[in-house]
Amino acid sequence: MQNILKGFINIFFPLVCNACKNLLSDNENFICTDCRHKLPVTNFHHNNDKSIENVLYGRVAVENGTALLRFEKQGTVQYLIHQLKYGGNEKVGEFFGKWLGAELNNLENYANIDMVIPVPLHPKKLKKRGYNQVEKFGKEIANALQINYTDDILIKVSASLKSQATKKRLERWQLNNELFDVNNIEQLNNKHILLVDDIITTGNTLESCCIQLQKAKNIKISIACMAIA
Repeated sequence: MQNILKGFINIFFPLVCNACKNLLSDNENFICTDCRHKLPVTNFHHNNDKSIENVLYGRVAVENGTALLRFEKQGTVQYLIHQLKYGGNEKVGEFFGKWLGAELNNLENYANIDMVIPVPLHPKKLKKRGYNQVEKFGKEIANALQINYTDDILIKVSASLKSQATKKRLERWQLNNELFDVNNIEQLNNKHILLVDDIITTGNTLESCCIQLQKAKNIKISIACMAIA
């Protein structure tokens, strides 16, 4: 009966791949098998790759770092994340979160994570967009690891500047460091936090978040992103 109902619905509301827009088969979900196999997977967490840690080397201490995919201009990953951030397609974050969460759940390096915390949006941007694009990504990882997802400790208190490209590194660090703050920091004492974001490029945002989180006593921080540029 369920298969009949599903088939009837597909006649009028066909399920298509969110990447190539071709019809999905019965055993496919969100994106087709062909598109999924073509995604540039990093395997950082499987290969003990230090690319994320190297981006932040000498800036903040990170226990573990991973990104599910490589961000390539004009590629499928860019298209999907654009749909997530600007097209209202929150299922992108959900899909990536379930995928990465299932993989991290089987790894010793991520077995002692206590809490997942997202890089926050400024309240004005959150109100305008209606959601934090990292929320469902982080929640699915938290579900897989069977730990709490907490979005009210790390907060964004200032809107990001449009461009910092011409500023020196110290100036950028000082400005970024003023963007974030923490509430009830004692909740993080002696905890291992997984900080999640969509894309890591220069690492400036993650660095600023880590600096605020490190106000907690004896805290450990690991990082998980959807993609690395």
